[in-house]
Amino acid sequence: MRKLLLALALVLAAGAAQADDEMFYIGAGISRDNLKDITATASDLNSTDWKIWAGFRPISMFAVEADYIDLGSQTINTAVSSTHVDYKAFAGYAVGFLPIPVPYLDVFGKAGLARWNSSGGSSFPGGGFFSLSDEGTEFAWGIGTQAHVGNFGARLEYENFSIRNTNGANIVSLSVFLNLF
Repeated sequence: MRKLLLALALVLAAGAAQADDEMFYIGAGISRDNLKDITATASDLNSTDWKIWAGFRPISMFAVEADYIDLGSQTINTAVSSTHVDYKAFAGYAVGFLPIPVPYLDVFGKAGLARWNSSGGSSFPGGGFFSLSDEGTEFAWGIGTQAHVGNFGARLEYENFSIRNTNGANIVSLSVFLNLF
């Protein structure tokens, strides 16, 4: 009986762990980034920027991904100063795909860590300058859907993570991707 149960478990595990035809993929796209309540500029940053990403999908329901997101920059001029800030982030995710019965469509959720960086400075009349720099690592999550035909596909997703001295990053992106091998 044990041998039969072991054989059945191995057959089921082999079916679940069957690798997709293409395990590695890369993508690039545009993102709409929203950072609210930025302390350094006392404003919000809404920008259209870019992102690149890569992933490894060893089985159909699981992948790991890494991305780089340019979150934008902003300059605020007032009568007493000019302040510039620039935001970027690297993120790594574990991605889970829902097993839906449509072969060219994927729905996914992801969770991981984002390493963000902000830099900039404030200049004052008379030559004064104050440098701004901060970085941190925060929990990041996202949801999305993607469609693919052959080796090409497109993805729409939402990502979120906290950034110190803001209300966090809310990112909506539209990307294209290529399955490599």
